[in-house]
Amino acid sequence: MDQYMKAALDEARQGAEEGGIPIGAALVDKEGNLVATGRNRRVQDLAVIMHAEINCLYNAGKLADSFRGMTMYSTLMPCHMCAGAALQFGITKVIVGESENFQDNGLDLMLRHGIEVIDLDLDEAKELLAEFIERNPSEWYGDIGRIE
Repeated sequence: MDQYMKAALDEARQGAEEGGIPIGAALVDKEGNLVATGRNRRVQDLAVIMHAEINCLYNAGKLADSFRGMTMYSTLMPCHMCAGAALQFGITKVIVGESENFQDNGLDLMLRHGIEVIDLDLDEAKELLAEFIERNPSEWYGDIGRIE
């Protein structure tokens, strides 16, 4: 596992410590520089759109004049909203920790639009989110837009 996925996992763990959903992200430029990190803050900020990838892009702010050609790391395969953000801002590669815990994701959208997607299938990422889902099913279903 490289330093960028480690940064995303650190964000996920920090989110869990805050009582949030343990999903993290990191944005890397074409030169391999870490531009920003972020974590799912939907619970903490009471903001339905503050997923990890969106928070990461928000945190990049004016540090990145253009996201075109950058790589997004995420501990979980992005949802349709976050996949759309990657598409909208020209991110060309998305590397994910896992895709088992959320299978109704934005993978097909990204692939259809030429975004390279790599799933690392990391046990650590799977276990971190699975434990949260088991303990907090209503928070999880709210995060993915399903009230159960």
